[in-house]
Amino acid sequence: MARIQLLDAQLSNQIAAGEVVERPASVVKELVENSLDAGARSLDIQIEQGGIALIRIRDDGEGVTKDDLALALARHATSKIHHADDLEAVATLGFRGEALASIASVSRLTMTSSTDDSGLAWSVRSEGRDMSPVLAPARHPRGTTLEVRDLFFNTPARRKFLRTEKTEFAHLEEVVRRLALTVPHVAFTLSHNGRVLWQLKPARDEQEMLRRLSQVCGPAFVDAAQPLSVQVAGVELQGWLGLPTFSRSQADLQYFFVNGRMVKDKVVSHAVRQAYADVLYHGRHPAYVLFLSVDPASVDVNVHPTKHEVRFRDQRLVHDVIFRSLHRALADMRPQPAPTSLTEPLQESAPSMLPPTSPMPTQQGGLQWAATPPAQTQEQWAAYITPPMSEPIQAQVAENASAPPPLGYALAQLHGVYILAQNTEGLVLVDMHAAHERIVYERLKQAHEGQGIVRQPLLVPISMAVSEREAALAESSRDMLMELGLEVDRVGPETLLIRGLPSLLPQRQAEGLLRDVLADVLAQGSTRRIQELANTLLATMACHGAVRANRQLSIAEMNALLRDMEVTERSGQCNHGRPTWTRLTMADLDRLFLRGR
Repeated sequence: MARIQLLDAQLSNQIAAGEVVERPASVVKELVENSLDAGARSLDIQIEQGGIALIRIRDDGEGVTKDDLALALARHATSKIHHADDLEAVATLGFRGEALASIASVSRLTMTSSTDDSGLAWSVRSEGRDMSPVLAPARHPRGTTLEVRDLFFNTPARRKFLRTEKTEFAHLEEVVRRLALTVPHVAFTLSHNGRVLWQLKPARDEQEMLRRLSQVCGPAFVDAAQPLSVQVAGVELQGWLGLPTFSRSQADLQYFFVNGRMVKDKVVSHAVRQAYADVLYHGRHPAYVLFLSVDPASVDVNVHPTKHEVRFRDQRLVHDVIFRSLHRALADMRPQPAPTSLTEPLQESAPSMLPPTSPMPTQQGGLQWAATPPAQTQEQWAAYITPPMSEPIQAQVAENASAPPPLGYALAQLHGVYILAQNTEGLVLVDMHAAHERIVYERLKQAHEGQGIVRQPLLVPISMAVSEREAALAESSRDMLMELGLEVDRVGPETLLIRGLPSLLPQRQAEGLLRDVLADVLAQGSTRRIQELANTLLATMACHGAVRANRQLSIAEMNALLRDMEVTERSGQCNHGRPTWTRLTMADLDRLFLRGR
């Protein structure tokens, strides 16, 4: 074996480049983050051949002085970290001091910068690992321009791993998309091969932010997004949640930022997945843009070379805040008298086309309507709802007669499957089985939560072998497990004894359940396994108890179902994540029939 020796600076930079510079998109990320840290308010990004031939980024930030230009290309040189204590509370996007040195070692890099408005500037140029930085005077307005040409020209093996121009630019564009979301006050221009693709103006108010959100994530996301703003325990969570019905086949519209930094974190992903678990169709992925703000000292961003991962000091707190905030917001997503698009201002509700006292045609062709359904109809309807329809719901149908309800009033039943209703905006179609299934499910959950988790002692305790780590965790978490309905004793270094289970859960699932619970507690600090299993059983009960297709309902019964939907949490989706209702506005119908053309 050869003797140990120190690597020279150039080779060290190329090794570091392997960590920092994966592809052109990596270069853009590092350079744009430096521009943002320098206070840039406008960024012009010019790309050629997917970023392989040229990446040029111009900003109007603070600029770099002549004396610091050459030093900026040195490894571990930075203006953002001065003491070890600074690493405990990093408040900038870049701080490692590796990016420029790494990029310069595998490209032909030129940086031109000015710190004032005189137009006088200096540039520094470097070509690969074998060339020392060369300074020269230049003309440039206040700010900095960085040119990166011929990426990986001196490392052909690395260049062979690059994909097609189209693929590389797609990765690069996604990086710009993320950065444009996190700094809405900064203007972005992105061009590729001389063609301007993006021109994003600064967003100074909510309406302009929605416009940027539409440009970056698409207008369909904005139409299906609900705003979120929560502050609790020193943690602030803001952003937009996509409706469950706007789910995706891929996790390609999920943006989560921590203190302005785009990250992918397992604690965050787990919390979001759990929050959507009760409303999302199997195999689908939610869409969201969320910003988490915490004390910089409570999060470690220095755990990965590309800074894509973070570590929270209090993972359980962060997990609970995200889960509870999203869970509550999703629960409140029920039919509302809202505009058809979030990009349009909220208009005042039009007068009701059919007030509650107006006669309405029934499916038999006669007229049958009253503000409060007849007693006989209420009794018949109660037989199909488990538990029976509550008094407040019945009272709301009479008391709120002056205000048109969001789902309007029933007109007819289509093929025994769909309810057709009319509201102030147009036509509402409801899948009556799916809607009733959600109503019954939510009521069963409320009843179950009201009585708490009932623990059932086992006549014959279940002995299970675990690792010493799992056994120790079960022993230290015994009180928490008891609250979840699990009575567990440690009877040996690697042996646990299950003495009690939640009464709703079958005994055959005991071992797998306990292992999953311990795994969750170890990774997240908490668990919802028991609640999820109980909810699965309740959902099955609700599915069997809901009104079936081809069941003929009267107008009053249909209206009672609509009123229940309006006050039931998560009523926009059935227990399996399918939508329960949809709406066709008068404008939609006019377009369908080419009216006004």
